[in-house]
Amino acid sequence: MNEIPRSQRFSSAQVFVFGLAAVKLVFHLATAGRYGIFRDELYYLACGEHLDWGYVDQPPLIALVAWIARHLFGDWLVGLRLIPALAGAVTVWLAGKLARDLGGGPFAQILSALAVICVPIYLILHHWLTMNAFEPLLWMACVWCIVRAINGEEPRYWIWFGILAGIGMETKYSIAFFVVAVVIALSLTRQRLFLVSKKFWIGGVIAFLIFLPNLIWLARHDWPFLELMHNIRQTQRDVVRGPIAFVLDQAQIMNPVLFPLWLGGLIWLLMERRFRCLGIVYLVLLGTFIALRGKNYYLSPIYPALFAAGAVGFERITSVRFKWSRVAYGLLLVASIVILAPTVSPVFSPEGAIAYQKKLGIEPPKAENQRTGPLPQYFADEFGWREMAEATAQAYNSLSADERARTAIFANNYGEAGAIDFFGPRLGLPKSICNHQSYWLWGPRDYDGGIVIVLGSDGTGDREHFRSVEAVGRVEHPYSRRDEHFDIFLCRGLTGDLRQLWPRIKNYH
Repeated sequence: MNEIPRSQRFSSAQVFVFGLAAVKLVFHLATAGRYGIFRDELYYLACGEHLDWGYVDQPPLIALVAWIARHLFGDWLVGLRLIPALAGAVTVWLAGKLARDLGGGPFAQILSALAVICVPIYLILHHWLTMNAFEPLLWMACVWCIVRAINGEEPRYWIWFGILAGIGMETKYSIAFFVVAVVIALSLTRQRLFLVSKKFWIGGVIAFLIFLPNLIWLARHDWPFLELMHNIRQTQRDVVRGPIAFVLDQAQIMNPVLFPLWLGGLIWLLMERRFRCLGIVYLVLLGTFIALRGKNYYLSPIYPALFAAGAVGFERITSVRFKWSRVAYGLLLVASIVILAPTVSPVFSPEGAIAYQKKLGIEPPKAENQRTGPLPQYFADEFGWREMAEATAQAYNSLSADERARTAIFANNYGEAGAIDFFGPRLGLPKSICNHQSYWLWGPRDYDGGIVIVLGSDGTGDREHFRSVEAVGRVEHPYSRRDEHFDIFLCRGLTGDLRQLWPRIKNYH
């Protein structure tokens, strides 16, 4: 039998990879509307109503994406989550393309793409309209530029690297760690010649210019992101993992069955002189996030590069013998994600998800010290928001028309405030005010504090600042976070003017 030409084999592999990307896209769209809207999505949609060059806790791009999605699809949850689902699908395709450029054949390309589909943390991140959905795609696009530059010794790809890195900085600041790791890795390998090429520095200038508007915004607002990070450290909000626990978390959140693939990919990169810099990038990032006590998922965007490298190594090792192991490993991967997907995606009803989690006996590692409930935090944060807004509307509508015109709805965190802003228009509620994150920058508007409905409080602190405090409702949902169970208070007669008090109640945490 005549051997299939190499170009045709690649074409067949790419068709398969596109098919896998389509599977991921369809899965996310099919499950997009199963539960409710996510806490951070509510906040980003609110940011989209206040378009700016920056926000307290993130760069501006996610707000722009949220604005576009809202104007295209309104409040339709599937439509709002289409763009992150597309980002996940393109990441699958790019993983296959990266394997090809690393020297992989059809099997390596397909395995690399399949690996991305089988990552539990990606199923979570690509389910929501958040900045985390775009990180793996941007990082892998940058890695692809590096590989193309190395393969063809073409410095022009560093211009594209700079464009992508600049967009990444407008998406999430953590790409700065990736860029620094790349520079360190290049300086330690024979690819250091790229560091003195004109196009490398042109790419750097382009990245800086793309990031510059946000940098100016940060400076003009007294570097709120740095203040936020300091406060988070002081309050110990995030779970801090030791070096061994951090690495074990990587194996768990990336799917334990994928551990030999990405570990093998790391080894293959370190042994392959041309691409050794990519292996060093991973090690630098791993050490950095451990030293800085980063969340366990901060490292997740780099893994498609290791999957691609591991797939190439696996393909070469099994090119003559043990070809049966390719099919066996692929089937094992598929079986693993079939088992794990319901723990990280809304496949089942909430009751079914709780029962399934108990049956498996697997508890995902926590990234934050939060009181959840029967569901993991990432599920719990999709419940209770509409009910909270409805309970608030009952309290608000119990007032006279004259009182309603003067009543502010004050929320103690951006999730509650975002829920009022999202569901409120259909319930006759005004926009909320809040002292948390970017909501504090948007101020109290024209409210003086004469009448305030307070959410997310136990009422004790309110009694110190108002002449009258009355519990008028209760927010509680069986599947929401336990810290989202609270009374609603109607407070009258603030001791002072809210507009004068506002600068002193900033809450960045």
